[in-house]
Amino acid sequence: MISTELAVALRDAGLVWHPRSGDRFQLDEPEFEADIFTVSEMTIEPREYPTGKILAFNGTTEWALDSVALEDALWLPREDQLREMLRGAFRSLRRLPDTHQVEIEVGGVRTVYEHPEPADAYALAVLQLLSRLA
Repeated sequence: MISTELAVALRDAGLVWHPRSGDRFQLDEPEFEADIFTVSEMTIEPREYPTGKILAFNGTTEWALDSVALEDALWLPREDQLREMLRGAFRSLRRLPDTHQVEIEVGGVRTVYEHPEPADAYALAVLQLLSRLA
């Protein structure tokens, strides 16, 4: 799973979240720091109102929460979602003894991003693409 630090970096770099079933997120509140939530039609569903999007908690064990504003949630993209964001720039994922390497190609230049966790290696590559768009 992607690290909180890289999820924050992706959000700060402009990555926009459109919640869908199966997405994982954390709340930007210290008391929920260790909790990971999953969007699901049965328990936590995104709802759109004229005032903005919320994540509604529907009778789950998170009894203290009715809903949270989308901007108070931190999306933790999955490895497959990060790979999809790379689109045609993605070249390969290699597993080495102590790390994973994600290789992308942009403008004819190949770059490799390494991290012990494959999702974080993908996140580093996505950050590079986002920085090029800024």
